[in-house]
Amino acid sequence: MRISAVTASAAVLLGLGASLAVSQTTSQAAGIDGRWDAQLTQNGVAVPFRLDIAGDGPTLKGIFYDGFKPYDGTTSATYQDGKLVLNVEHYLTTITASLQDGKLVGSVDSQSRGPASHYAFEATRHVDEKTVASNAPSIAGSWIIPLDGPSSKGEKAFRFIVEQHGPDVAASILRIDGDTGAYSGTYKDGKWVLSHFDGSRPGVIEVSLQQDGTLHILQATAKARPAANPASSGGAYAQETADSRYASQLVAYRQDVAEAKGLPEPDNYLTHTTARDPNEKFTFNFPDVNGKLVSNDDPRFKGKVVLAIVTGTWCPNCHDEAQYLVELDKKYRDKGLAIVALDFEEPEQQASLAREKAFVKQYGVQYTYLIAGAPSDMWEKVPQLVNLNTWPATVFIGRDGRVKAVHSGFASPASGDFHRQLEEEFTARIEQLLAETPSQSVATSTPASSTAGQ
Repeated sequence: MRISAVTASAAVLLGLGASLAVSQTTSQAAGIDGRWDAQLTQNGVAVPFRLDIAGDGPTLKGIFYDGFKPYDGTTSATYQDGKLVLNVEHYLTTITASLQDGKLVGSVDSQSRGPASHYAFEATRHVDEKTVASNAPSIAGSWIIPLDGPSSKGEKAFRFIVEQHGPDVAASILRIDGDTGAYSGTYKDGKWVLSHFDGSRPGVIEVSLQQDGTLHILQATAKARPAANPASSGGAYAQETADSRYASQLVAYRQDVAEAKGLPEPDNYLTHTTARDPNEKFTFNFPDVNGKLVSNDDPRFKGKVVLAIVTGTWCPNCHDEAQYLVELDKKYRDKGLAIVALDFEEPEQQASLAREKAFVKQYGVQYTYLIAGAPSDMWEKVPQLVNLNTWPATVFIGRDGRVKAVHSGFASPASGDFHRQLEEEFTARIEQLLAETPSQSVATSTPASSTAGQ
């Protein structure tokens, strides 16, 4: 009886201990729950962003925003003894911070295609401003940004897409390979300072409406860029490079004004990259994550309409596209569509494929993922495409195995109407190809234009 009593007492104490631990964790999490005004800093550039923290224990989560909308979140999170750890494993990004006098202070570490990035991090609780500017000019709509010189991908112009709610703006620069995500901010002192961070692609731009009706855009990045003129100065926004996509100053014109002036147009997404020979079958033969070789002759592809995606999980716009491809896979898989990702990961990622595995899990990818090589191998491994230089690139393949179209890049929801046009184009082309027999498929040619690229 004495042993039983001791055992029972121990069990009660253990139970109380566990309850107290859970209660303490829950109480701690409640101390950071809510909306935070966060900021990461590197190379003198500060990038503000919204971070929401919700839940506790196993449900604790950090939520990032893309413009006005919650977009992505952490894959795991912990908060114990005043220390917060937010993991975004599908971007290989980790936020580590301590709660100090009501402020979260720490760092952000991220590993993308280039060198690892390290940022200072801090966040304070959000407080609604008592006074909001009511005299913000209207800049909503689609704009054209002509470039002083061709970009590294041969572009002569970009698009600038703006969504506006009173003084609040969400805007995105759309290039041939995709968009920047939605920079967001509020009108103040005659300008908008718009910023973006969703676990990747941190950036900040300053936008002001000029008397001639153009938009003046100062563009900065929190990642170091080699200066075209190292002796030049000018602070955070003076980060000129040989590639005009990173030019520190851009000018945007209303689309109708740009057309009237005869300014250069953005590249067409359906003619930027083309097939070397439209009569040649598109072939591939790469290992899956388990090392098993899978080719275009595999039964899962034979006689199917195939979307072959040139992609990499280090590429933010590839994350955007994967979420849409998951929807297409669910809708058309049983109707004869097969999707295969030709994934190019950095050499240091090839062994563990940690980011690729987290990416597949985060987005619920069920279509085939093949490890095609390193990014520098792309041109050797996919020789059948001409001027292939965007991540992602989507290859539409008919039931006869031949390339019917190549769509360069991916315009995410941040690009507004251009994303909706892309969805319409993708679904129309898929349904057209699914309706064709192999003999009809031979006669299908790649259109010379697309409304999304006009």
